[in-house]
Order: sequence, then C-alpha cells, then structure tokens
Amino acid sequence: MRATAFAPAKVNLTLHVTGRRDDGYHLLDSLVAHVGTGDDVTVAVADGLAFTVTGPHAAGVPTDSTNLVLRAAALMGGPPLSITLDKRLPPASGIGGGSSDAAATLRAIAALRGVPLPPDAAVLALGADVPVCLAARPARMSGIGERLAPVAPLPPAWLVLANPGVSVPTPDVFRALARRDNPPMPCDLPAWPDAAALAAWLATQRNDLEAPARAIAPAIGNTLAALAATPGCLLARMSGSGATCFGLFAGATTAQAAAATLAAGHPDWWTAAAPLLTRPPEPRLTA
Repeated sequence: MRATAFAPAKVNLTLHVTGRRDDGYHLLDSLVAHVGTGDDVTVAVADGLAFTVTGPHAAGVPTDSTNLVLRAAALMGGPPLSITLDKRLPPASGIGGGSSDAAATLRAIAALRGVPLPPDAAVLALGADVPVCLAARPARMSGIGERLAPVAPLPPAWLVLANPGVSVPTPDVFRALARRDNPPMPCDLPAWPDAAALAAWLATQRNDLEAPARAIAPAIGNTLAALAATPGCLLARMSGSGATCFGLFAGATTAQAAAATLAAGHPDWWTAAAPLLTRPPEPRLTA
C-alpha cells in the first residue's frame, strides 16, 4: 500500500511585515492561498528508509536530513518508509515548495497509517510556513506563521505563476527592508464576490518584500511587467520573498492563454496556470 499527497504551491496574496521579535523572527500579516499546481509526495512501507527526488526540478534538491520531507517523516515516527518527492515546483522560489512538501509528507503518512497528524507546536517546529501549508486552505497568517485565521471564501479565480529563474536569498531580502514595522491588513477582511473585487482589494494591500527583492533581482520587475501586460490580468504581484510572481485572472481561458504567451516569450522562465484551491485534495491510497 502507498499514499500520495499533493503539495500545492503556496501564494502570499498579501505579505505585510509588521515587526521583528527579539530572536530575529519577523512578524507577518499575510493573506495566503494555494493553487492547483505543485509537487507530489508518495510514501510506502519499506524495509529501510529510502528517499528519492524525481521530476523536472529535482536537480539540487537535498536528499539528506536537511530536507523538510525527511524531517516531517521523522516527526511522524513509525516503521521505515520509502518516500518519493516528485519535484515540479522550482525550489527556493517564494511559493512554499519545501514547506508544502513537508505538509504533504505529514498528510501522506497519516493517511497510510490511519493515524492523526502531529500537534500544532510540532508542525510549527518544522518551519513557519508548514502550518498554513498543512491546512492548505485560504487563511490569514500572522505572527511568524503560527496564527491562522479563516477568511471569507475566495471567489473562483486563476493565477499565472512566473519565475524568471533568479536566486533571491530570503535573508538578504529581509535585511534590505527599509522598515520592519509596517501597518497590518485591516482587522476585518471583506467578502470578495468575484475575482475583480478580490483584485481591487488586493491592490490596496502590499507585499513589503517586493521592493527589496526587486532591488536585489531586477528580473522580478521585468516578470511583473510581463504578467501585467497579458490580456485579462487583474493584478500582478510577487509572492513571498520571490522570485516567483503571480498574475490574478478571472478564469481559465485567459490565464492559460497568458501562461502560454509568457512561456513562448520567455522559454527560460518557469510558468504555470492554475486555479485557486478552496481545500487540499485528499491523499490517494493505492495498492
């Protein structure tokens, strides 16, 4: 028996940096969503631990204990497993790939063994983004990532993700912040009846890491401009600390056309079109 769990890309629709703790961790206020493109994690009972990384972005992904997949498996304990990570998201790209892989590992092992997920504190110890990736539902994430609050349902919408293939180390981006005590989002978030309303509200909010990331990697600005210029794009913004950017679209047809245009014009970029998710798919059990 084996279990396969989907690890969707995590997108920060907003990302407000509101402070910094004495231990150096930054405080955030972020509207987080997940989209229907991502990695897969497959686990099966084995005689000894085995970990394999496949897929178009397998190169350079660590296969030792520094990988969050193995740390998540260790947290679950139990008999040894064979684990395969099909890596389709570019690593270290601001869309939570490693954290989502860890969350998918937890879901897959829990489904395979019929056991509960670990307690919240143990999940947070894997990384600040792992709790929101484990929930894999739209949420308001605050603190260092440990506080999750539900939000009004997001309207049907599609995102086009584009990554220009540049490296933007997260510590460098935070160091380049002009200020760390920026205003949070409003206390009460509105309901968004459609994608246009969501885009209009998002335009009044921010990703505070976008300006320092663009200063470090000007290719991000070019990516945002290219996304914004595609027909039907309602909003273009960077996710996380970069370098992946997203364009918000009302439907599949315009989003898929925009992704095709970007891929043709920039064959060295990673691009994908996918819908916003309302909940993660259940792990698949197979013989």
